[in-house]
Amino acid sequence: MADKAATTPGSNRPSLELHVPEPKFRPGDAVDFGHIAIPSAEGQKRPDEASEPRDLSEYPYGLVRVLGDDDRAHGEWDPKLDPETLRTMLRNMALVRAFDERMFRGQRQGKTSFYMKCTGEEATSVAAAMALASDDMVFPSYRQQGILITRGYDLVEMINQIYSNKGDKLLGRQLPIMYSSREHSFFSISGNLATQTPQAVGWAMASAIKRDSRIAATWVGEGSTAEGDFHSACTFATVYNAPVILNVINNQWAISSFSGFAGAERTTFAARALGYGLAGLRVDGNDALAVYAAQAWAANRARANGGPTLIEYFTYRAEGHSTSDDPSGYRSATEREEWPLGDPINRLKKHLIAIGEWDEERQAEMDREAAERVKAATKEAEKNGILGHGMHHPFRTMFQDVYEELPWHLKEQAEQARHEREVKWPEGKPE
Repeated sequence: MADKAATTPGSNRPSLELHVPEPKFRPGDAVDFGHIAIPSAEGQKRPDEASEPRDLSEYPYGLVRVLGDDDRAHGEWDPKLDPETLRTMLRNMALVRAFDERMFRGQRQGKTSFYMKCTGEEATSVAAAMALASDDMVFPSYRQQGILITRGYDLVEMINQIYSNKGDKLLGRQLPIMYSSREHSFFSISGNLATQTPQAVGWAMASAIKRDSRIAATWVGEGSTAEGDFHSACTFATVYNAPVILNVINNQWAISSFSGFAGAERTTFAARALGYGLAGLRVDGNDALAVYAAQAWAANRARANGGPTLIEYFTYRAEGHSTSDDPSGYRSATEREEWPLGDPINRLKKHLIAIGEWDEERQAEMDREAAERVKAATKEAEKNGILGHGMHHPFRTMFQDVYEELPWHLKEQAEQARHEREVKWPEGKPE
């Protein structure tokens, strides 16, 4: 378009032209990710956690990696985790994947209205959560079920919430998969994009004001970094030196819009840190050891009052955006297989095998146990009901817990609803 010689009528100045980002591959196209630069695992030095953001200007453009092509750990970013910790990390990721598979099938069977898988992105929540303290406050997006599972949240409780049944602690008031757990320092998930980022920064500021030792971490998709809330969060984080980690999950797609619409054609998402005076890192999001190392680096920095960090985890959304999405309508079917950074679970498995701490037989057994554990939890949760089967919280609870004293107009609505139910079911409808 730029080489056209069109001019504005009555002027010798060239006409302006609008650029509309376009993904490299569409359905039916052959896929070649050769344009993605992947440095060696030894490529980047690990800077001091007290470094000034201006001294870290190269890191938003690189790619922190630990696992090499030989499946071994390399370089200064190697967190040197012991084999048992690595097996725990692998087990948590396998459990997340098994959970996703079961819940996806449940939605297709009509047991719930909605679900979102995180296939291919498990490391960005599991490994990151393991690098934080268990009481650090997390402000997740809707694809971080791995944090709750890593922190030991009961699977039955998670499924109750997904089914919105009578066992749902959130009383059916949240969209399925929008969990909340004060006990696990897991802030309520919101369907409004990027609202969790200023909330995380505000919480971190409050923690610093109270002279507490807990930090905050938040997760947001790369598409949501185009929201104003994200930029407000960056401003407040750097101005007040908030002890917070801003995790950007660049999985290449925001629903059906590719990352270019959020700015990926021009620069990396980690590079946004530079304009705000934040420390910024760009990390291989499918390398569980690199994810752990980067999150631990940022957490140590925040705890030492070194300031906030913005981390871009470069990964790939292997499945649809949600159960309401069909990715075959907007991207090539071969992208998943061609993605050059592989699968996080497979890469960690191969690393453990390479160092003599694992084998395919134990992997198969672990996968089987994870599937059986999720199956048992599902059957237990289904005793509390599934979508459309009437086993839900009492009708009256929809008017509770919002106001200390119910206002007149809601009292009127509650009474009208009660009357209509009595007319429709004169012999009484089960609560």
